[in-house]
Amino acid sequence: MQNDRYAAGLAMLERVDGRGGEEVLESVRAISPDFARYLVEFPFGDIYSRSGLDLKSREIAVVAALTAMGNAAPQLRVHIAAALHVGCTRQEIMEVIMQMAVYAGFPAALNGLFAARDVFAEHEGR
Repeated sequence: MQNDRYAAGLAMLERVDGRGGEEVLESVRAISPDFARYLVEFPFGDIYSRSGLDLKSREIAVVAALTAMGNAAPQLRVHIAAALHVGCTRQEIMEVIMQMAVYAGFPAALNGLFAARDVFAEHEGR
């Protein structure tokens, strides 16, 4: 049974990544159905759905945060692809990653750079 938060979250996830995140959700659902539901409801149903920032700005913030973390490459790749989907350019993404070298260090920024390289290569065939 879907509640309003979940339905809103799925709709927003589709807007953000263009695919609805079904592959990721299924893999999480196999381990923990509750966690998969929270993954849709909270970030996408509650936070991304707020009107204070547009989706492009939100994805720029997420790419910056995940780059700064330095240890979230799979999630960073997903959000770099989402950033492209919502209108960020490759140049904007690279600028965000370079900016993180100042605050998170070169190792974290290099990890971000390599994640971006992989995503950009995947998107060239589309």
